[in-house]
Amino acid sequence: MKLNEGFEKTVTDVPVEEWRYPRFFTDCIGEKAIITGTDAVHMTKVLRMKHGDFAIVCDGNGSDLLCRISDTGDGIVKLDILDRKPSVGEPDLKLRLFQCCPKSDKMDFIVQKAVELGASEVIPVISKRCVSRPDPKSAAKKCERWQRIADEAAKQCGRGRLPAVGELVSFDEAVKAFGADTGIIFYECGGKHLADIVTERTGSIDVFIGSEGGFEKAEVELAQSAGIIPATLGTRILRCETAPVAAIAVLMNMTGNM
Repeated sequence: MKLNEGFEKTVTDVPVEEWRYPRFFTDCIGEKAIITGTDAVHMTKVLRMKHGDFAIVCDGNGSDLLCRISDTGDGIVKLDILDRKPSVGEPDLKLRLFQCCPKSDKMDFIVQKAVELGASEVIPVISKRCVSRPDPKSAAKKCERWQRIADEAAKQCGRGRLPAVGELVSFDEAVKAFGADTGIIFYECGGKHLADIVTERTGSIDVFIGSEGGFEKAEVELAQSAGIIPATLGTRILRCETAPVAAIAVLMNMTGNM
């Protein structure tokens, strides 16, 4: 199987328009790609895909496969593999977002946009000023929903991996989990400019963003003691659902991933 920068311009007599083809993830890849479960139902019942239709199948490890459906029987979709290339939708930067839980359904939006912009993982956090404090059962259901949102966003935007949504953790646990090249906590009371923290060579970043009430000073001091750097996104106070979108976009651009 040829590995190239892009799919061939034509497969037999059919022009390849990669962006038009639905995208699916599976680890069942051998001589053929196999899609099962809800994705197979979605392909056949919702999208009404049939024998001969094209799809992009991702192996979850950063490769895209141009495929054509060969069989749709028994709730299983089998596809012939026509070509393979590295996924251009995966950034070089590994960015984890530690997002303090906001009220209402704002986290749905945050997870979706973080994945679209290139985050490798989203970890929901409970900080001191969080109004939303789900119990363990409710938190588990929320995390399941956020993972579904992340999966759909990854398919829609052309990612080559499915970013994970982690379990809900406390702020102290989030700080202990810091392990990237660089850690940044965005603080409404000011901090360093991103240009003084991040370079194009930065390989991994852990980003900490507060809920509606921001962070308490003691939390920022705890983060600093672990080597996480307070930073600013400018003189304007951004909403908690705006801040992660702005931060990830800027960081991806600074590291050459936009």
